[in-house]
Amino acid sequence: MDFVKRSCEEFAGALASGDPVPGGGGASALAGALGVALGAMVASLTLGRKKYADVQDDVALLQARAARLQQGLLALVQADAEGFEPLARAYGLPRGSEAEEAERARVVEAALAGACAAPLSIMEKCCEAIELHRAFLEKGAVGAVSDVGVGVLLCGAALRGASLNVFINTKSMADRAGAGALERRAASLLESGVPAAEAVYAAVSARLKGETRDG
Repeated sequence: MDFVKRSCEEFAGALASGDPVPGGGGASALAGALGVALGAMVASLTLGRKKYADVQDDVALLQARAARLQQGLLALVQADAEGFEPLARAYGLPRGSEAEEAERARVVEAALAGACAAPLSIMEKCCEAIELHRAFLEKGAVGAVSDVGVGVLLCGAALRGASLNVFINTKSMADRAGAGALERRAASLLESGVPAAEAVYAAVSARLKGETRDG
């Protein structure tokens, strides 16, 4: 089932159901896609306006990057669900004999590592999206600054949300060295992305409180 093709109402209903997918990873990917879409909207509101003639080329490039990120994050909604399916099947494997138990453990371990792939990709794309919002704040239409703020908040939340889906899987991995490598990668992305998102939001908030002119 392609969750991205479903309506907002259908997707929310699927999240609220007892089905294991979509879950927090897919919701994070969608939040990131919505956040970067707001950045793209800021670009659309900036392009073609004489007031911003000196940044048109830069903003056009930013818009193209935002469009690619948006599509990538939407694709990760589905990828996250598909990445969980092998894990769900692995947990259902028989464990009556020692051989079955060993095989189940092997398959579960591989599935746990595989289930981290989509959340890590979501985190990487959200970090890139957060940097785009910094640029949109600097170059975008002043009147759309609140959209930059909302967009970066969504991307920051998506970054943190996706990290939880990494850590819940690594927590169960027997290969602690492999788990540690995945955890360090997630922690590094949080370390760079979370302060960056907070800085952009703070700048937006300060601008809104300090400026009243129409953009």
